[in-house]
Amino acid sequence: MALEMRDRCERCTAAPLPPDGPARICSYECTFCEACGAALGQVCPNCGGELVTRPRRTAGMA
Repeated sequence: MALEMRDRCERCTAAPLPPDGPARICSYECTFCEACGAALGQVCPNCGGELVTRPRRTAGMA
């Protein structure tokens, strides 16, 4: 099962999140831009889980 690489922040919806760019993610794959992750104290507002650095994919990977 592959990690879903969402392309928008779930909080501000304005920040584009390319697969090779920085983002924060919880164990349920809720995804946030770095700024929103920091504003949330690295805690997911949906599940209460820890927000950690999302792994990056290179442009050639799908």
